[in-house]
Amino acid sequence: MSKQKAALPIKVLPHFCVKILVMKTNLNMKEFITKAAGYQVILPLELSVLIPKDDSVRMLSAVMEREEILRLAISAGRREKRRRIPALILLKVLVYGYMNKLYSSRGIESACRRDINFMWLLAGYPAPDHNTLARFRKSVDIEAVFIEVVKLLHKADEVAFENVFIDGTKFEANANRYTFVWKGSVEKHNARLLGKKEAFLEEFNRHYGVKFCSLSGVLDYLDYAEFVHGKGKRKSREQRDYETASELYEKEQKYLLYFEQFEGRKSFSKTDKGATFMRLKDDHMRNGQLKPAYNIQLAVESEYIVEALVSSERGDQLTFIPMLDKISGSYNRRHKNVSADAGYESEENYTYLKKHGHTSYIKPQNYEQRKKRAYALQIGRKENMTHDEAADIYTCTSGKRLNHIYDTKRKSQSGYVSTVAIYQCEDCSGCERRALCTQAQAGKNKQLQVSRLFEQYRQESLANIITEFGTQLRVNRSIQAEGAFGVLKEDYEFRRFLMRGKKNVTVEIYLLCLAYNLNKLHKNIQNGRLKFRLHELKKE
Repeated sequence: MSKQKAALPIKVLPHFCVKILVMKTNLNMKEFITKAAGYQVILPLELSVLIPKDDSVRMLSAVMEREEILRLAISAGRREKRRRIPALILLKVLVYGYMNKLYSSRGIESACRRDINFMWLLAGYPAPDHNTLARFRKSVDIEAVFIEVVKLLHKADEVAFENVFIDGTKFEANANRYTFVWKGSVEKHNARLLGKKEAFLEEFNRHYGVKFCSLSGVLDYLDYAEFVHGKGKRKSREQRDYETASELYEKEQKYLLYFEQFEGRKSFSKTDKGATFMRLKDDHMRNGQLKPAYNIQLAVESEYIVEALVSSERGDQLTFIPMLDKISGSYNRRHKNVSADAGYESEENYTYLKKHGHTSYIKPQNYEQRKKRAYALQIGRKENMTHDEAADIYTCTSGKRLNHIYDTKRKSQSGYVSTVAIYQCEDCSGCERRALCTQAQAGKNKQLQVSRLFEQYRQESLANIITEFGTQLRVNRSIQAEGAFGVLKEDYEFRRFLMRGKKNVTVEIYLLCLAYNLNKLHKNIQNGRLKFRLHELKKE
């Protein structure tokens, strides 16, 4: 029995605890209550007896205590020496919060005060403050922790680095909806500003007899001027010119900063400059507006997320190569088979897969269209014309020949240069099917643009996906990759980021993916589905 003054009355103890204490002190109940009335009884409560042996919190604790992850946690702890709670415990608490749909630091703080599992993870330490959790979330290298967990899954033969499924979706950013900056608008205002700047400098140089070509020079030159302020005071010519130059210079610097922040995009948000305005399928406003968002790419294998990428690109095509490079850099290995939907198809991506030894299972963009009867009626398509490879001539349904006239180079947004062959019909005049074949103006003949290398890679990928194994991979891409996003958005109810900035958003998405993998591992252990690879095709 402790000698400290009581903070809790004796009646809060369970009846059987009081009986045990009475027996140990050799006192009767009345004497014990009398002597204990002014004191606090301290019992070390072992929380682990209240947690089932197969609970996910035990598995999380065991995984986080591995040597590789412990080293990362210690490294994060050295950055903040004033922290009372060890970094490893904070890491466990933070990840377990995401495993249970607690994403805010205040929500995790509240759970640490009320939830037995969180108390068990704290191992006797006090509940961390929400500021402590928020600072730790930014200081720890969550991406490295995520990679180490995937490596552990590989050692356990849960991930084989054989078949990878890549898909992407858009998550709304934590930014105001009406703080957009559009590149076209900035270019228009900047051009107008340049005109005002030239006119001002021309008039200024003429009046003062100087030759300045920049606004900063004008501001330095007029620094000597005496300024007046207030009602009834007349500004001098120097003061008016200085204020005009300051206003123009401020706008000039603002537009220069905007152009740097675009980074090849057409828009960004003022409150989260890494977010791009995109059209989301569904969001909390439900009105179909363009909203600031991030394009999140996931690489999934064996129902585990093996890599994630946060992109500001509105389309998926330019995120394909960065994702595969990121997988290679993180694990020093490459997947044998890469499966993706039609949004990733491009000559650049096909060339990358060929160069690095991947087998392509990308669905062509016209794959679904070719199944329809109306596709065969579109006689202007090159797929509906006959091609003589020896003579390199296309022949349309009217028997007209399209001859190769020249080749041209085209550069994509990423800088990839492709060669495109131009074919032109010998004579379209008098053709009864001209209106169905081409939209060229009267007197001009139909032209075809063909990328031979792209067509070759497309046919190879098409041949791969129509095999039985290719069909199985396409089915699994829908189940595993799209299913992962379904779990994150629907089951985890994560649809909008809490933090701002691409760096912080990356931390959030890796925490979410780490929680997803640990929950998936725990579920597979409980259901006996370890070492799962691919869903089998249904046999009719």
